[in-house]
Amino acid sequence: MLSDSLSRIGHDVAVIDRDSTAFHRLSPDFSGERIVGMGFDRDVLLRAGIEEAGAFAAVSSGDNSNIISARVARETFGVPRVVARIYDAKRAAVYERLGIPTVATVPWTTDRLLNILVQETETALWRDPTGNVGVTELSLHEQWVGRPVADLEAATGGRVAFMIRFGSGLLPDGRTVIQASDQVYLAAVSGRIAEALAIAALPPADSEEG
Repeated sequence: MLSDSLSRIGHDVAVIDRDSTAFHRLSPDFSGERIVGMGFDRDVLLRAGIEEAGAFAAVSSGDNSNIISARVARETFGVPRVVARIYDAKRAAVYERLGIPTVATVPWTTDRLLNILVQETETALWRDPTGNVGVTELSLHEQWVGRPVADLEAATGGRVAFMIRFGSGLLPDGRTVIQASDQVYLAAVSGRIAEALAIAALPPADSEEG
């Protein structure tokens, strides 16, 4: 899901896995590179374009592999944003002290990964007690103005929970038209919040640009 999300919001993505069948889990629309090999192998990383990478995520099922891959990306190739998925909480604390952000296997892992890789602020203003649903304020591209809420919901996969217009709260429906001064708050399932933020910051996909 992380690779698909990054690809959908316009990033160039390379996925490394030692098992080529793992690539079958990618969306049919995934447009990035598929590299067979170990994520900490220097030659494999070079084939994946590590020298031009702006971010690197080590998210295999093994803590050791992930931290080695993350350290190679950070220390050998100087990738500016690196994150590792770590299952062992005690190890995670050690690696955080080394300057490598870590995430655990929680419902909002994909949001946290995207958050670390593409921005630096928390994605959700509120989450339900299970962590499965979050609410975030969108920073909308100007071309969303004049579009119905239904278009924004279809693009982001979320639901507009409420809006603030001229200082007053508003519960919109799909036909409500977005105005320039609106503050829009979107509810979405965990794993899609950071992607929704990125989509909302872009022009609508069907907009005409010169």
